[in-house]
Amino acid sequence: MIDRPVLFCLHFLGGSARTWRSLAERLRPHLRCVAIDLPGFGDEAGHPGCGVAAMADHVAARIKAEAPTGPWLVAGNSMGAKVALALARRHEDGDPALADLSGLVLLAGSPPCPEPMAEERRQAMIAWIDADPETRRREAEAFVSANVGAPLDPEDRARTVEDVLRANPQAWKAWLASGANEDWRDRIGTLRTPALVVSGAEDGDLGPEAQAALTLPHLARHRHEVAPGAGHLLPLERPEMLAALIRDLVAAPPQAADAPTLPPAFASLMSSDRVNTRLRTALRGRMREPDGPFCLGPDERATLTACLDRVLPQAGPGKIDLARRIDARLASGTGDGWRFAALPPDGEAYARALRTLDGAAREAHGHPFAALGGSEQDALLARATSGDLPEIPGGLVPDLMTCWFEELRGEAVRTFLAHPAGLAAIGFTGIGAGGDDAEALPGYRLAGLNEREPWEHPVLETVGDAR
Repeated sequence: MIDRPVLFCLHFLGGSARTWRSLAERLRPHLRCVAIDLPGFGDEAGHPGCGVAAMADHVAARIKAEAPTGPWLVAGNSMGAKVALALARRHEDGDPALADLSGLVLLAGSPPCPEPMAEERRQAMIAWIDADPETRRREAEAFVSANVGAPLDPEDRARTVEDVLRANPQAWKAWLASGANEDWRDRIGTLRTPALVVSGAEDGDLGPEAQAALTLPHLARHRHEVAPGAGHLLPLERPEMLAALIRDLVAAPPQAADAPTLPPAFASLMSSDRVNTRLRTALRGRMREPDGPFCLGPDERATLTACLDRVLPQAGPGKIDLARRIDARLASGTGDGWRFAALPPDGEAYARALRTLDGAAREAHGHPFAALGGSEQDALLARATSGDLPEIPGGLVPDLMTCWFEELRGEAVRTFLAHPAGLAAIGFTGIGAGGDDAEALPGYRLAGLNEREPWEHPVLETVGDAR
């Protein structure tokens, strides 16, 4: 009999291993849950607390002691999710003790970047943990109530309040003052470990928008689900939903974004003897996804992706990943030989421009550019066109943003049309103008308005003449 996969579970700030009881019960036929108390919490409350790396050490030691014999996963809620990300990075860096990690479950996760939280609220939480017992209980009850979308079952609520009260005050303060503010973005980079990300629709700080902007850019293979009506303490609020999603993660891990596919008629044309071998080889080469090196960080890539989705929208699955291709081009140092002389070199120009765009979004709306709605993103891009964006430290001045945005639009179109799927999308049949034997296969005979050659008819007739 094959052992069930193991799910190691890491709790939120003030939680404990007991947080995961309901979820563990629902997963028992499928996975074995091992809930771990992080240093300073639950049965580890004698510990004064530590940073993310030391927490990851603690969890790695527990995993090694459990010695899972097959694939295992790690789940983290809020604080625990940041520790889970650190473990995944160690796994991908080749740590033999973490070799069999097969999936991440990030629930209302603290992101790799410093956690978004109003400083006033942070200081208030630091202050009350050292207060008298009556105040601490009142504040602990308020803390639990504020972090759920609807009241918990009375037994769960009482147990969760008690967990908060037995937390080591030093560990509580260490996380709020230091751990939550640690910046792991460069260290985490982009992970390829399959990940399930769940956010509560009523979560104020780490809800769907924050996860999309701050966590998802670091995950190449992810599924993001939103729990309606739920807040921040998802293992307590939605154990049934989470159990189903985790079973799905184990059965069918999310893959990287689908690569674009060619319509059958265009693929047939590209393979035919009407396309010469040299051109066919070049087109097939353009279909391969670049695998690095890259120039931009995950946050910058997320901003670029969101920007390109507005500049050149692509319908349906299997979109051309324009941001990835442009990023690889920036890292290569190549280009089309033309740029505005006032702009810095391309890699620097892109990084600074994307920083400006994201900073303007935060200044205007309080959220990263990638987390905004389409109309809000369009308004900021219109301001970039007119030179009306604010100056952001480390960014580009307004006039240079206008230059950069013009370059971006041109590069987006060039990158799109360089890909055979882009040519197919506009109904371009010029690749079939002649094969290796050009005399036997002359190009076009019909040159009248809207006239098509017999061999063109299967190829996307609805878009008009785009030879």
